[in-house]
Amino acid sequence: MSRPMFLTLADDSWQRAHYAMIVAAGALSLGRHVTLFAGGRSVLALTTDCSGLQGTIADNVLEAKGITGFGELREAVLGFGATVMACETGLIMAGLTAKDLLAGVEVRGIVSFLELAGDNPLLAL
Repeated sequence: MSRPMFLTLADDSWQRAHYAMIVAAGALSLGRHVTLFAGGRSVLALTTDCSGLQGTIADNVLEAKGITGFGELREAVLGFGATVMACETGLIMAGLTAKDLLAGVEVRGIVSFLELAGDNPLLAL
């Protein structure tokens, strides 16, 4: 069994969030369990309307180039059973509530994420 992967996002960069979803989906496809924690304004990546992220590229533009869109990646990550968390403080910072999040996203604090990670390495994107 592979070690679980723990990813954390900290800013509102669309490109970082998109890449985090690529990394998470890739790890899940290899059978690794993934926990993704979005802190600060990166919680915008876990909302139904993620257009508040900086540098957003529309899914249809990516798909026309043969690149998997952000929406499809997020669905895959959640669908393959990743644990996805949005930071309580980040939601407040972004002016959001739990109702703004995608189904399956848990609202947690950083301590919960770190407790789950234990001594495993963290990958910050």
